[in-house]
Amino acid sequence: MIHAQPKASYTEFAGRHGDALKIRIAAQPAEGAANEELRRFLAERFRLPLAQVHLLSGVHSRHKRVLLKGIRLEQVRGALNNALTPTTT
Repeated sequence: MIHAQPKASYTEFAGRHGDALKIRIAAQPAEGAANEELRRFLAERFRLPLAQVHLLSGVHSRHKRVLLKGIRLEQVRGALNNALTPTTT
């Protein structure tokens, strides 16, 4: 589950929101712009063609379900762990 926060300064993983992964989206929620930005962001992050990122539910909601075709669950988990783990300097 994804909790989308549109109208952000830039698109990024933003931690967790309850049981969902929170993603800030740098697009307005009007006319599907935020949904397309979310798909583009996920395709880029997981190195997938845009056609392999599908919005399964939540077109008009902040709570969304997506399908990433052509990637294994372990790869998704690894990428999310890297993105959500704070870096120390």
